[in-house]
Amino acid sequence: MPKFPAKAAGLIMPLLLSILMTFIVSFVSTLKGLGIEGFTLIGWLSAWALSWLIAFPTLLMVLPLVKKLTAYLVHS
Repeated sequence: MPKFPAKAAGLIMPLLLSILMTFIVSFVSTLKGLGIEGFTLIGWLSAWALSWLIAFPTLLMVLPLVKKLTAYLVHS
């Protein structure tokens, strides 16, 4: 399987993280908001797509700050 170059890790990691996190959180919030009776796959995927469109650029913007805060809080 072909792999991305190492320099792509700065985009691949937030991409995968945003996909997985929004997938889970949108599922839980859609299920809680609509209940099991009102839950639909289309409704959930719509909520997921919107949340991912917000989460991915947000992760790209805050990741440098999070790295600095982590370095401040953790012994090297």
